[in-house]
Amino acid sequence: MLEIKNVTKVFNPGTINEKLALDNFSLTLEDGDFVTVIGGNGAGKSTMMNAIAGVWPVDQGQILIDKVDVTRLPEHKRARFLGRVFQDPMTGTAATMGIEENLALAKRRGHRRTLRTGINKKEREEYKELLKILGLGLENRLTTKVGLLSGGQRQALTLLMASLQKPKLLLLDEHTAALDPKTAAKVLETTEYIVNKDHLTTLMITHNMKDAITHGNRLIMLMDGKIILDIKGEEKKKLTVSDLMRKFEEASGEAFADDKAILG
Repeated sequence: MLEIKNVTKVFNPGTINEKLALDNFSLTLEDGDFVTVIGGNGAGKSTMMNAIAGVWPVDQGQILIDKVDVTRLPEHKRARFLGRVFQDPMTGTAATMGIEENLALAKRRGHRRTLRTGINKKEREEYKELLKILGLGLENRLTTKVGLLSGGQRQALTLLMASLQKPKLLLLDEHTAALDPKTAAKVLETTEYIVNKDHLTTLMITHNMKDAITHGNRLIMLMDGKIILDIKGEEKKKLTVSDLMRKFEEASGEAFADDKAILG
């Protein structure tokens, strides 16, 4: 479902601030894979995700989504393949519009727009059923402005919107990092449910080793723009945080220094 082949990305080339963010980077995701991504600051996690989304062009290499070469496609044309949830709960929704209006925008994404009346009764019932999945009571607040929701409610809604069209690839960019632990756990539980229900191929960046181990069927760790660990199957199921830190030290030759990665 996703093939990244020998991708390199350098920022500020030829200057004192030159940074090799992705170094001949390759990664393949099978249909239905749920891959968690960890690594210290500057490891290349967000650069990888932005390269997939087309936020900036890569210097060399190739990116394919469901066997379609999207390497040279601009960001807006790749959007039909992707769903994305960002770290900031304020990103991904229209604050001044109601919950049902936001869902309607997500539902119509990639389709031709007409002058037909907005949301019909059938759609409204569909949105109610979808919102029940979240277990937050939002199905009874369809006309509530999204800007009035809490961060956790808004992030859960964004997740629902990003997955509504069943994208080829769902990108979760530290989507629980700005939430308190209880709310983050609820959003992660919802994430797992939606990903499994719709068999969505998913990449989830997290700073939390425990979350990276608990969720998904595969875990990769990045360092200096490369994958240094790739753990899946039974090995991942038996993994502990201490195991993961030991494996990192063995693979990299240094201690894992990012304190945020061992929280929780």
